[in-house]
Amino acid sequence: MRRLRYLTAGESHGRGLVGILEGMPAGLVVQPEIINRQLARRQRGHGRGGRMRIEQDQAEVIAGIRFGKTLGSPIALLVWNRDWQNWQRAMDPWQEPPDYQPVTVPRPGHADLAGALKYGFSDIRNVLERASARETTMRVALGALPRHMLAHFGIQIASHVIQLHEIRSQANARDFSNLSELLSRADGSPVRCLDPQAEREMIARIDQAKAEKNTVGGVFELLVSGLPVGLGSHVHWDRKLDARIAAAMLSLQAMKGVGIGSGFEAASRWGSEAHDAIYYDEQRGFYRREGRSGGIEGGMSTGELLSVRVAMKPLSTLMQPLDSVDIISKRPVKAHVERSDVCAVPAASIIGENLLAFTLADALLEKYGGDSIAEIEGRFGDK
Repeated sequence: MRRLRYLTAGESHGRGLVGILEGMPAGLVVQPEIINRQLARRQRGHGRGGRMRIEQDQAEVIAGIRFGKTLGSPIALLVWNRDWQNWQRAMDPWQEPPDYQPVTVPRPGHADLAGALKYGFSDIRNVLERASARETTMRVALGALPRHMLAHFGIQIASHVIQLHEIRSQANARDFSNLSELLSRADGSPVRCLDPQAEREMIARIDQAKAEKNTVGGVFELLVSGLPVGLGSHVHWDRKLDARIAAAMLSLQAMKGVGIGSGFEAASRWGSEAHDAIYYDEQRGFYRREGRSGGIEGGMSTGELLSVRVAMKPLSTLMQPLDSVDIISKRPVKAHVERSDVCAVPAASIIGENLLAFTLADALLEKYGGDSIAEIEGRFGDK
């Protein structure tokens, strides 16, 4: 990121999560519900585990906002972990309890083994606490602010689940008149699916996975309307908008694939079927009809609807664990079991929305610049 930077700190069962966001322009009007609404959306979804019944995430503003407006200085947020009261002894910063039992058995597919070997830990909890997707709570809280800034400039972000396990939604996002309508429909579904029949099948598949002590993954689609032409650039590899989006999505725990527009499907099409023909009229200017490129060509936004598809693997904590090896004794054992979700694809789509907001807001500030919202408004109005 060039104009926006953020850092998070905190462990899954530690005292709380801390985040700092730098680069937000001054003068953006904000209210607590802008952040807390996104945190509440993250906690929903069929297939979530017991942690969601414990936590009721609310963000406290420590710095960077005064009288309901951003100051242009770093914004600091804090989210307390209510589950901390059950983990105080195990997560004490200073003293290890005499009866503490370290975690020595890694879970296949998790950061456990690679992290323990990388840092030389004999207790895997030193890895799993930070690698946990609980960290995304703070990324959602921070991402709500650049998302709100984008909305100020008429840029909307939405998402929906298009696949869970092998069940695929038949709904077409382009059938909705606008993204507000789509978002309302998705948020009203326990699995954030727009297809009622697929929704029922997805819920049943999650219930099946839970009964069989298994987990399921899936695919969600992110959509953005109102983007100007020319965010990103073709001139350097690290300025390409699609590359920056892919990096942001793959930074999210358990994500394994990213496609822009038709994505991987384009590999099986003829060239004549893979690209968007270009048209022009006086009112719309240049435009495309099909949306196969997903709103990005040559690493730059085209002004069309942005479409990003993200594939999430099944979560690696299984209630019927796979084979593993104790890192101390080297004996074969069943993998460690940590409290987890059966399916987190609906929640991941919410997190994805807010991670995408970071990338797009950063690209917007890169193109239009300015230290205050008023300054950016003057430049953005001439787009």
